Amino acid sequence: MSGFQTYLDNAERQTGVTPQQFLDMAAERGLHRAKAGEVIAWLKNDFSLGHGHAANLAQLITKGPEATATKYGDDGVLHLDGLSAR
Repeated sequence: MSGFQTYLDNAERQTGVTPQQFLDMAAERGLHRAKAGEVIAWLKNDFSLGHGHAANLAQLITKGPEATATKYGDDGVLHLDGLSAR
């Protein structure tokens, strides 16, 4: 498992929100087109995430799952549907 996936999994453990749910919420707020700093601030303020977890999620949100998986996923795959789906 990649370090990036570990950040996503740990953010889910802390918040109870899956990576896909973060993507969906960000899209609803128009944050998928925002600068990473705006997304990081939202994640820190609304979910009390630390900077590292917020920054990794922000990269997923702003760059998109496909680009992020290609760069950081094991075999180009990231698990976004949550820990219980595995």
